[in-house]
Amino acid sequence: MLSVNTNAGAMVALQNLNSTVGQLGTVQTAISTGLKVSSPLNNGATYAIAQNMRGDVAAYQSVTDSLNRGISTVDVAVSAGQSISDLLIQMKQKALAASDKSLDTASRTALNNDFTALRDQITSIVKNAVFNGFNLVDGSTNQITALASADGTRHVTTAAENMSLGGSIVTVASAGNISTQAAASTMIATVTTSLTNVNAALAKLGSGAAKFSIQAGFVGKLSDTLTAGIGNLVDANMAQESALLQSLQVKQQLGAQALSIANQSPQITLSLFR
Repeated sequence: MLSVNTNAGAMVALQNLNSTVGQLGTVQTAISTGLKVSSPLNNGATYAIAQNMRGDVAAYQSVTDSLNRGISTVDVAVSAGQSISDLLIQMKQKALAASDKSLDTASRTALNNDFTALRDQITSIVKNAVFNGFNLVDGSTNQITALASADGTRHVTTAAENMSLGGSIVTVASAGNISTQAAASTMIATVTTSLTNVNAALAKLGSGAAKFSIQAGFVGKLSDTLTAGIGNLVDANMAQESALLQSLQVKQQLGAQALSIANQSPQITLSLFR
């Protein structure tokens, strides 16, 4: 039916053109952002899932930071323990030398001075083995704890090892010396025990550091997996979007031409009245 009031063909053409323009807007957004789902308007369910996963990834970054601080704290303690172990080896050498009954006074005094200097160096190392406010070798804390999960409910811990003079690990007293042959003979056993204890404590600290490192590696892999999963959900396939863009541009041009043709149909009515 020919009508000058109603042009059904033009309405259909306009509807199709508007649909094509809407699809073009979606494709252009995907190309400009690189995301096929950049807002809840694109796909509410997928957007919500991706946002929750982004929250987990952000949380795991905090977990990684916490674990790295723990690793560094333990590393400082291990470095201190290694230095103390080296000092004890030298102290044992001095004590053994001073246990010689044939030493003269001057030699014994020199050895004792060296011994006490090494002894005091242990105290200096213990006091300075601090990272981020934590000292695992001076008895000021029992353990170092780091986050292990995104919800903050699980943790990784490493026990402290007090290597202060006169303690259960370093049994050499803060005033220990080898000023006499008898004191030197007794000190050999004391230093030997301390050396054994320190090396055992280092093994425990090493195991603790390994726990932190293993967990940090796992968290890093998990975070990468979640990031890849987010990409699978929301990232746009640029090759596909490029092909779709060209297709929609052609449809837009054809739609505009179809609308133009449909708009001309009422003019046919005029020919009936000539």
